[in-house]
Formats: sequence, structure tokens, C-alpha cells
Amino acid sequence: MNRQPIGLFDSGIGGTSIWKEITRLLPNENTIFLADSKNAPYGEKSEEQILQLSIKNTELLLKNQCKIIVVACNTATTNSISYLRANYDIPFIGIEPAIKPAALQSKSKKVGVLATKGTLSSSLFHSTSENHAAGIQILEQEGTGLVPLIEQGEIQNHKTRELLLKYLNPMLEEGIDHLVLGCTHYPYLIPVLRQIIPENIKIIDSGEAVARQTKAILNAYGIENHAEENVEHLFYTNANVAILQSFLVDVTSNTKIEYLDF
Repeated sequence: MNRQPIGLFDSGIGGTSIWKEITRLLPNENTIFLADSKNAPYGEKSEEQILQLSIKNTELLLKNQCKIIVVACNTATTNSISYLRANYDIPFIGIEPAIKPAALQSKSKKVGVLATKGTLSSSLFHSTSENHAAGIQILEQEGTGLVPLIEQGEIQNHKTRELLLKYLNPMLEEGIDHLVLGCTHYPYLIPVLRQIIPENIKIIDSGEAVARQTKAILNAYGIENHAEENVEHLFYTNANVAILQSFLVDVTSNTKIEYLDF
């Protein structure tokens, strides 16, 4: 079982930011990644729609013999991971906005969270905020329109910058000192964000923490792969292969990217 792949899914290419952190920490692991770009963004869908898409993705990864599944999508995590854990006999790793470290480190006691509607409206997000951000003002902002632009590869587009300015300026005026990225697509916006926000504002995403948690769960179950040979990474997308490829230009030659109608 140790050589079976880690499965990951996201509502598009955003979860590749999580995949990169996991493969950096766990270079011997085989992986299968589902980029469900056809149904992006999940954050604009109903809770039931998100759950059904998460089940569909899980079933496909299980057919491919995945030993553990990383729900590399904040919206899918907050709306479906409880169901997935209760109904499948396999470990699941979820993604939540990193409110806790931001709250612990904040000196201004004001933290901005940029996320999708599906994440910000979820009960899991609100319970996380209540449990880990006592005495902290959490300024929430829906990143409406950002995921479709990233899915099109339009990261440096003027429209992307205009949206970010619109969403971030109220937070900056309130005096935030941390910005939490609550969507796995958003780390790809960091170069643009750094042009907009002051250097003293720390940007936090969940990638590194998720990778550490994945390693910990693999160790706990005794299923980490220590063999160094023949590592393979397979990516499936149900949209534009070329755009997914553009986000993976720095990966190794043992990576295959294929179109799959799922």
C-alpha cells in the first residue's frame, strides 16, 4: 500500500499550490491530481452541489487506488469533509484558512481573510474563527471573480489587479497586519499582492501546514513511501490542458498531464 498514490482534488488548478508543497516535503510519494476546472469555482455553488462534486472526485481517486486523499480546496473542505470522513474508510486531509497562526501573530489584532463565498459562509469557517481568534477582528472578503481569472491564466491581468485593489483597500484602511488566503488558487496571486500591500503585512496560506499534516497522517498509518525510484505524478483536467501545464512548468519529467471528462 505504501507505493499507492496520494490523491488530491480541487475545483481547478489552485490545488497545485498544495501539491507542490506536499511533493517538496514528500518527494518519494506518487500522486494523482484532479483539476475539476469544468465546475470551477466551487465557491459559487450550493452546499449540496459541492458535496456531490466532492463525492465524484473521491470516487475517481479511489478507483485509482489512492491511499489518502487531500481535499485541496477550501470550499470543498468546509462543505464536505465531514461527510467524506464518515463515509469512506480512508484518511482525508482538509484545507482551512490559516486563521489560527494569523491570530496568534497579529499585533494590530486585525486580520484580513480573502476567500470564496462557499468558504466564508460555512459553519466550519465560523467555528474556526470563534475557537482561534478571540479578541481578533476578522475582516472577511469574498474574492468574487478571482478564481475564473486564475483558471484562465490571467494572473497579471489588469482586471485581476483591479479586483484585488477593490477587495484589499478596505482591509488596509482598517489596519490589518496579516492577510490569510482562504482559497488554494490565491497563492498564485502573491506576486500581484506584494505589489499592492505594504511589506509589513504578512501573507499566510495553508500549503506548508497541509504538507506537514499529510506527512504526519502517512506516518501514523504506516503508509509513507520510502522507495526513491519510479515516482510518478499524474494530473487529470476536464478543461484546458495547456493552462494546467503552465502552472506546472517547474515540475520534473515524471509528470503526465491528461484530459479526462469527469
